[in-house]
Amino acid sequence: MFTCKMFPLKWSIWCVLLTLRTSTCSLDRDKVICSQGLSNCTIENEMPLTKGKNHADVQNLTPYFKLCCKDRGPCKLCLVIDIDVDIDINIHLHEVFEDEDPSGLDEKDYNEEMRSPKESVTVCYKEVNAMPACKKVEFTVNHAAPTQKKTAKISLVIIEPTGVSFSSKVSVYSFEQPRQIGEVDAPSVDEVCSQKLQDRVKECDVPIPQYKINHKIKCLELQFPGRNKSLPSMCVQYEQNGKCQRWSSPTIPLYSVTSCMCFQVWDEDGQMSRRSKFCPFNNRGENSEDFFQKNVWDNVSVSVGQGQMNNNHTMLMWNLSAPCRLEGEVWPCLRESSCREMKGFRQQLATGTWKQNSKGHWVKKGVFEDIHLELSPCVMVKIKGMGSELGPFCFKNTDRWRWSLLVVGVMLLICLAVLIFYLLHGFVKKWVWSWHHGRFLEIGRKRHVVVLSPPDVDDGVSESVIQLGYLLCKQGFSVCVDQWSRREQCARGPLPWLHSHLLELKNVGGRVVLVLTRKALERAEEWTHRQTEAIKTKGEGKGLPQTLSPYTDVYTASLCLIQADKQLGRASERFILVKFDSRLSSEKRLPELFQGLPLFQLPSQSKGLLSELTVGGTGRGSGRRTWRGWRWRWRPERDQKSLETESLKHP
Repeated sequence: MFTCKMFPLKWSIWCVLLTLRTSTCSLDRDKVICSQGLSNCTIENEMPLTKGKNHADVQNLTPYFKLCCKDRGPCKLCLVIDIDVDIDINIHLHEVFEDEDPSGLDEKDYNEEMRSPKESVTVCYKEVNAMPACKKVEFTVNHAAPTQKKTAKISLVIIEPTGVSFSSKVSVYSFEQPRQIGEVDAPSVDEVCSQKLQDRVKECDVPIPQYKINHKIKCLELQFPGRNKSLPSMCVQYEQNGKCQRWSSPTIPLYSVTSCMCFQVWDEDGQMSRRSKFCPFNNRGENSEDFFQKNVWDNVSVSVGQGQMNNNHTMLMWNLSAPCRLEGEVWPCLRESSCREMKGFRQQLATGTWKQNSKGHWVKKGVFEDIHLELSPCVMVKIKGMGSELGPFCFKNTDRWRWSLLVVGVMLLICLAVLIFYLLHGFVKKWVWSWHHGRFLEIGRKRHVVVLSPPDVDDGVSESVIQLGYLLCKQGFSVCVDQWSRREQCARGPLPWLHSHLLELKNVGGRVVLVLTRKALERAEEWTHRQTEAIKTKGEGKGLPQTLSPYTDVYTASLCLIQADKQLGRASERFILVKFDSRLSSEKRLPELFQGLPLFQLPSQSKGLLSELTVGGTGRGSGRRTWRGWRWRWRPERDQKSLETESLKHP
């Protein structure tokens, strides 16, 4: 019959201490000790898949823990498994005859095999929800008689068993009999780490803090002498059974240090960490007690409110919070020249339940029944040890709350109106711009933007142009950058390609953004100069004028369209100038062709550019920066006839 002996906790501690005093173990490898009648005992790790032959039957299995220590050296946790096995020689002989042919052995080997049969036992152990680890013990049986049945003892010592630590719950069983399981609990770190063993067990090496009050910076400084590594983990709690809140700084403000404050400190190295707990400000001298107790009184807060009983009578509710649980009294009063106590309602703070809030402070709640709230009652508090009373803390009349709610409601309406105006500001601005231009934009429609850059820009400008295109895409615009459409330009031609996008601008709205560089300005000046010379040559009848063809590139095509739109007075409605070089405007004056067009310096004026592209800039009161400076202007919509007349007056 298989049995498992369970050791109580106090006996486990006794075994640990007794082992430390009386024996030492080798900490290099596991050990196996066999009783008389067995020899050649060996131990090895095993991953059994099937039951082996010649295994001994386990009669009794007793697991327990002890500490294995070197002489004046460290101690480690060991799992000891005492095994009682039955060895039946007759059964073994029968197995040998079945497996071996005696004719194949000489007489000497046969007699030796019969006298010293080999046996084995496989024992496995595992922690809850962990993979098992197994040890196989092999031994030779020294029999006394061929028909004798013997019982032998085997003691298996496993040093630092895999997956097992202090406070672990371990199951031990024989692999050949897996249904028969024994359990044993490893001692906790606090049980093992007595003063005598603290220096020999690694897990007992916990930081012991010291404190110093620094009145100069008004902080409590925690120090850990003899430790060169980083600070250990720490948490702070009010009273020993309070919630411990993590604290990562070695200093604590003095105003938050109280007489009931406690600390827990530990190292988080490895899976097992032991905490040192201490409450240094309990039972101190009078000066220290007065200093830290004053912080408790300074952090006491009291609030009152109303409630309703089951019989529809009103009651006065009070709520007191403090860093530490207090002793004292609470009572209601009516405020006259002084707060006159209402007799028969006193309540004790020491009775009842205290709970902790999210800040770690202790909270006590109570009620005074059958209190007329129309009299605006108050609450007084007297705390034991405190010279004066706290209060009065008064209940505010409902009528006053009604006026307060009215004021709060009006403020909320004002804030809501401002928020709605802010959210609809863009819509209103777009609506005004649409009304001014004689048509309404469809809300939600994506406006089209065409970004043009000179064909000979450097890598820096090219990257800025691409980023500008991505920015406009993120803002919801339909964007076309000339650098993204080189193949289409070559297939259709620069001027037809640009005209197709201008038609889309006319249908959905939008602008052409022209990027300025030094080379672009030079090209524009050259183009303007050739146009002037061409007009002059044509007037003198000297032959065909030599001008830059708009079919050479998109940028030159845009110059032709700008000139045509300027003659009609609408160039600023379709074209916008942007620059990335802040020195561009100060170094060189723009050609006359670009004067009067909206100009934006990027990235500092990105918001202005987005606003211009969204709602336009030609409405009443819309100001923008041009090469002629800042100005406010109003340009009404003009028909084709008036524009042609004006262009004749000002060629």
